[in-house]
Amino acid sequence: MNLDSIIKNIDPIISDILNRVIDGNQILADEALELFNANGIELNMVVIVANALCKRKKREIVTYVINRNINFTNVCIKRCGFCAFSRDFREEEGYYLPLEEIVRRAKEAEKLGATEVCIQAGLPPRMDGMLYADICSAIKRELPNIHIHAFSPEEILYGAKRANTSIEEYLKILKDAGLGSIPGTAAEILDQEIRDKISPGRIGVEDWIKVVKCAHSMGINSTSTIMYGHIESTTHITKHLNILRDIQKETRGFTEFVPLSFVHNEAPMYNKNLIDGIRNGPTGVEVLKMHAIARIFLNDQIDNIQVSWVKEGPRMGQILLQAGANDFGGTLINESISTSAGASFGQLLKPKVIRNIIHNVGKIPAQRKSNYQIIKTFSNDDYFDDEKLDTSNPLDFGSYKELIKMDRFRFKKR
Repeated sequence: MNLDSIIKNIDPIISDILNRVIDGNQILADEALELFNANGIELNMVVIVANALCKRKKREIVTYVINRNINFTNVCIKRCGFCAFSRDFREEEGYYLPLEEIVRRAKEAEKLGATEVCIQAGLPPRMDGMLYADICSAIKRELPNIHIHAFSPEEILYGAKRANTSIEEYLKILKDAGLGSIPGTAAEILDQEIRDKISPGRIGVEDWIKVVKCAHSMGINSTSTIMYGHIESTTHITKHLNILRDIQKETRGFTEFVPLSFVHNEAPMYNKNLIDGIRNGPTGVEVLKMHAIARIFLNDQIDNIQVSWVKEGPRMGQILLQAGANDFGGTLINESISTSAGASFGQLLKPKVIRNIIHNVGKIPAQRKSNYQIIKTFSNDDYFDDEKLDTSNPLDFGSYKELIKMDRFRFKKR
């Protein structure tokens, strides 16, 4: 069988969709759903087209950011079925980092070359509504040039309620205190029926959209995410992608889209079989489809598709860089949420390792800022440089398992 005969045997519906995409046309949600049904040679063509679109927009450059995660407390009033990170305030493993420790971690990160700190946590009971603003102000006093990427729409909604103010006014307070951008997490699947099953009581679809749109209108950009591989269908996924695309058309505020695989290992809703039909995360093919179709569907609106190496691992990450993804995320330094759920991959990926991963798949590594401004592009001859983070010992930063055992940060004592 020659190549011409193979091409002639491609499903005509898939072929027509991909040809229109290559010609620069935007596809509908129903057409994205058709692509999710692709397998075999049709799936190969989906991946090829996604990679071509990515190359057309980004050439061969793959970016990453040097950043640090600071999850300052695991105590949370919510009990989401997928979350193994949170603890009740009465539990011994509940921890809480004081302001001085948060600032210390941020200062340490900047000394190691970080340009961003990412701050997310649980929702502690009786929280001071101004806590998030205090965190931003304390960091900015010491580190005026660091970018603060912090507080999901869920946290912002909670903070505004605790401060007895509107979402708009609360975001203004945070921006004035130094907030640079927000993570588009707490999205999971933007379908209320699904949310009511996997995370009852969590921020609703309408409120998530409201917070994100409000932030964008004030010049506060955000990421966008999806968590998939649990009980959702491809119909739910395409609906979710369509919502994100519609928001972006209106606000232009999303910097990237980050698919997040459901990590089942320690998730209560999986281990305790709390939900009928719960799955143990997406298959490898589903991960491939998610990234490739996200590039195809969002390409005209959201420029950057990010690989979560914590969820997928470096090897799968390399494959996804050939399937429409153009960003490898951050170094993280500390990673608690996925780690607590049983993710297999470490909490720190050094810049030189990220660059090698990118280089070995034939792409060009580039360090970026949070807004995707390129700081430095690395040629093949740049792999000898000795960034401080490259020579550091990951054990020096501690781990989630150590943190929940530390008496000095015990939540119950505060």
